[in-house]
Amino acid sequence: MPNTNIKKSIFAKIRNNFIAGIVVLIPIGITLYLTLFLIRISGKIIPKEINPNNYLPFDIPGVEIVMALIIITLTGWLSLSFLGKKFFEFFNNILKRIPILRTIYSAIGQMTESFTKSDNKQKRVVLLEYPRKEVWAVGFATKENEGIIKENIKEQIINVFVPTTPNPTSGFLLMVPKKDLIYLDVSFEQASKFIVSAGTTSID
Repeated sequence: MPNTNIKKSIFAKIRNNFIAGIVVLIPIGITLYLTLFLIRISGKIIPKEINPNNYLPFDIPGVEIVMALIIITLTGWLSLSFLGKKFFEFFNNILKRIPILRTIYSAIGQMTESFTKSDNKQKRVVLLEYPRKEVWAVGFATKENEGIIKENIKEQIINVFVPTTPNPTSGFLLMVPKKDLIYLDVSFEQASKFIVSAGTTSID
């Protein structure tokens, strides 16, 4: 009997140590994975001609990310200037005339604009019962559904994007009756942080 208790105690300690190791390593592993993923992606985005690693005797990890952030910031600054607005307006008009690209470009543009608008941002985060009753999910109300869908359902329907965890760039598009949605008085950033952290952070 004492030997059995000792074995159980040893097993319990090993199990606790194993669980503690998982708790410590999972966030580290995800962070490293996302960092390496960003380095690989940014390395492909930055042209070779302006990539410092092509002119140095050794590679500097992460320099592509810095370059990508600089380019994105400069692009944003340019788009806010008078000449930049005219240029991007001309570029947008070209893309919108290409049959296949205009559909993708317009959809992505509308989604981006919807989430970056400063007005009414606090009311876009919603709580809904999904995937079944009494199970709740956080989503983003993108737009009130109109046209043929509203005509057939004959109810006020809201398009809701429910992101997946921990990658919020993928998810599900749901068309939910407005009466079944609970609008939360929180920002898009707070809700995104809650989703990416798999619910370990709280929504204030």
